[in-house]
Amino acid sequence: MTTAIDGAALLDEVEAFHRRFNVFPTEAAYVAVTLWDAHAHLMDAFDGTARLAFLSPEPGSGKSRALEIVETLTPNAALTVNASANALFRLVEATPGLPTLLFDEIDTVFGPKAGGNEEVRGFLNSGYRRGATSLRCVGDGSNQSAGFFPSFCAVAMAGLGSLPDTILTRSVIIRMRKRAPNEKVEPYRRRVHEKQGHALRDRLAKWASTVRDTVAEAWPEMPEGVCDRPADVWEPLLAVADAAGGHWPERARAACLELVNAAKEDDEASLGVRLLTDLRDRVFCGADRVPTAVILEALLSMEDAPWGDLDDKPLNSRTLARMLSQYVTPANKPIKPRGIRTPSGFPKGYYAEDLTDAWTRYCPPPPEKPATSATSATPQVSGGESVAHSATPIRHTPAETATQPSLAG
Repeated sequence: MTTAIDGAALLDEVEAFHRRFNVFPTEAAYVAVTLWDAHAHLMDAFDGTARLAFLSPEPGSGKSRALEIVETLTPNAALTVNASANALFRLVEATPGLPTLLFDEIDTVFGPKAGGNEEVRGFLNSGYRRGATSLRCVGDGSNQSAGFFPSFCAVAMAGLGSLPDTILTRSVIIRMRKRAPNEKVEPYRRRVHEKQGHALRDRLAKWASTVRDTVAEAWPEMPEGVCDRPADVWEPLLAVADAAGGHWPERARAACLELVNAAKEDDEASLGVRLLTDLRDRVFCGADRVPTAVILEALLSMEDAPWGDLDDKPLNSRTLARMLSQYVTPANKPIKPRGIRTPSGFPKGYYAEDLTDAWTRYCPPPPEKPATSATSATPQVSGGESVAHSATPIRHTPAETATQPSLAG
């Protein structure tokens, strides 16, 4: 008679193995990574997979070591530093049971000086869904034919900085950091510890075979507020936690909420959302329209914002226009600069009425108290509307602001 495998106890062991060699930033990170390791053994039971991204602002933060430990615990692990899209497609097609792709130094693929790498980005974007394929040419010279290649597989990545938004939204993000002096780990020795990791890997595979049917039919309950793409990302991990039982369902949902909310608060998750929010809360601040020159001066004066260094260049009017044109006005037209009537002329600028729909749809709720405008805009009245026209800081108390008269246009 086969002895039943205690899934919760097994996941506890996997987590403990990570803790021997990895210092993750939060308890939620240990939970997420452990569940991700287990989910890689159940890929044929899921419609989708979560990408796992170990990211940090500086080297020496334990990202590569985290990938090494994941490598010992997952099936058909393939660790790479650089690979072409064609090689990745071939790897997925040729590996029985699907590979677990571990992509170290991912910043060399998507960093600001790495070029587009659109084909690799396409592989990573599409491969989180079962059945995802890409059309490729195969053969030499005139003897080429078109064929569909699968891209669905488990992928973990490690790198400096950030990743394209399209990949981040498909990922569980672990923001790694350098170990503090009081944070100790056991030195990892591959020839000793790899065998221990593989023993856990083989036990995970056996356990996965006993819960595969259950997991395939599961519809895990999401924590309140987790929906859309984050729900897609976390569904397989929560299904694993529910199958394991014990304290894992509760811990998994707490980790899900914590990491999903952290991703929402991450300023670099979307420069577009950051731009919209800064315009609403720190530039317009109630003004009806603001000239482009004033917007740029205000944004570039924000020391806590990225606008002074976008790919080694400060934000300019052309980039501002390109970023805002991705969003639409209430009339469903791209947001574009328009002429603004001011006492000194007709400069180009942006109108609050064009931005309101994007502010409502994409920005977090505004602060309870209005922020001091980065333009410190003194409103001018022209035809009943106010226009921010000066980026010179002006400080007023709430009482002074309430009684200060508008200047005639």
